[in-house]
Amino acid sequence: MSFARAIATVGGITMVSRVLGFVRDMLMARYLGAGPAADAFFVAFRLPNLFRSLFAEGAFTAAFLPMFSGTLQKEGHDSAKGLAEEALAFMVALLLLFSAVMALSMPLVVSVMATGFTDDPGQFALAVSMSQVMFPYLALISLTALLGSILNALGRYGPFAAAPVLLNIVQITGLLASQPLGLPVHWVLAWGVPVAGVAQLVWMILACRRAGMVVRLRRPKLTPRVKKLFALLAPGILGAGVYQFNLLIGTNLATWLPTGAVSYLQYADRLNQLPMAVVGVAVGTALLPLLSRQITAEDHEGARNSLSRGMEFAALLGLPAAVALIAIPDALIHVLFEGGAFGAEAATATADALQAYAIGIPAFIAAKILSTAYFARQDTKGPVRVAVVVLLGNVGVSLALIGPLGHVGLALAPGLTAWLNVLLLAIGLRRRGLLHLDPRLAGRLARITAAAALMGGLAWGLGWALQPWLYSTTHGVKVLALAGLIGAAMVGYGLFCLALGAARLGELKGLLRRRGGGAPPAA
Repeated sequence: MSFARAIATVGGITMVSRVLGFVRDMLMARYLGAGPAADAFFVAFRLPNLFRSLFAEGAFTAAFLPMFSGTLQKEGHDSAKGLAEEALAFMVALLLLFSAVMALSMPLVVSVMATGFTDDPGQFALAVSMSQVMFPYLALISLTALLGSILNALGRYGPFAAAPVLLNIVQITGLLASQPLGLPVHWVLAWGVPVAGVAQLVWMILACRRAGMVVRLRRPKLTPRVKKLFALLAPGILGAGVYQFNLLIGTNLATWLPTGAVSYLQYADRLNQLPMAVVGVAVGTALLPLLSRQITAEDHEGARNSLSRGMEFAALLGLPAAVALIAIPDALIHVLFEGGAFGAEAATATADALQAYAIGIPAFIAAKILSTAYFARQDTKGPVRVAVVVLLGNVGVSLALIGPLGHVGLALAPGLTAWLNVLLLAIGLRRRGLLHLDPRLAGRLARITAAAALMGGLAWGLGWALQPWLYSTTHGVKVLALAGLIGAAMVGYGLFCLALGAARLGELKGLLRRRGGGAPPAA
């Protein structure tokens, strides 16, 4: 599969998952709203979300995939399968023990995550109970990530990218069934998380069988390869999860704000995560196996070219998304979420948070790709040193902004410190002689930025002109108006890119047809 096609595969499936996620979030806004039960659920849901990002999209994949890919390339199928089985056996034993300890320690964990809830015993107890129900998802998604990393290394990107779809389907089904069955919405959502985790794991087991990689459970042994894996994994958790840890800090501080602040940040972050998942995760997922193979083969020129093309793809797709969220946040939130238990005041507060979050989207995506350059070389310590600085910076900025800006300040802080993350990661790669972005990238970035700015102006103008329809009392009219606005902005951006030379149709078609596993050469 070509580099561009791999990005298209992962990004396309992720887009389907995120669309289903928006359907789920729209139903949650209507049925759950932004009250005390919603805040308790979102705090409890932050734990499985944190570990999903760390393991499914972060540290475990970053540590295991380069090791598996290198073993497969140098030592063959049987040795790579043995590595996977050694890792699986040790992980199962470790995760069972860790899950039991965390379940017993959950009151302490929640008191650290949501210090503001300790003043409300009922809300605190609800958050603890739901966290205990949802935490087994950690073990399930970690095993899913192991199997997904194997498939990605084999060039089969689709099954792992599709796994999150199952979580959305389970929760949407639960939301629709909750009222007819007379069940509490927050409890239906909480139980849906481990149920979805089981479905995801079964899906990945079947996909591995179809790929001819049947991984069996052994007796756990701390072999040299397992020691190396966990030596890479431990620092990688902090390096790969800096964004999630920053969100955790924001959630904690938001519990001290008036009721609803946690929910505003959660709903805004759902839209904010769309370009980061569809673009950042897609490019990073496609780039990591490619860079790992090139580095194993000592193809350093190919690796530098692949990194440049990854940054170019990310800018082409991610920058306009960030600009759009900054230009029309009110229209997006009011149309997608307002209604039922989610009123106009909540929609406005969420839109303000979304606009603040969006400032950091290009930086988050760039950091994802730059981190991949470290991980492909089995270097998880470099990003950790950067992560420590960024985390401390985020705490400082959050504390400085929460007073004057409230929940908006908590949305703005991770975006501002994300740019510091990019700067420090780039300096680290440059010092190692690993960051040599080609002249084509510099020229394309300027053109892409100009095209995105023009698109932002177009979207803002159309948003103003379509206000009577975007804020109509008829929901169908609002949805059609928003769809027309987004469609016109996308077409406009495409035309601006072609006019300014930011992209060429023939070139993009050629990238999708190209095979052989490498990124296209710089022109």
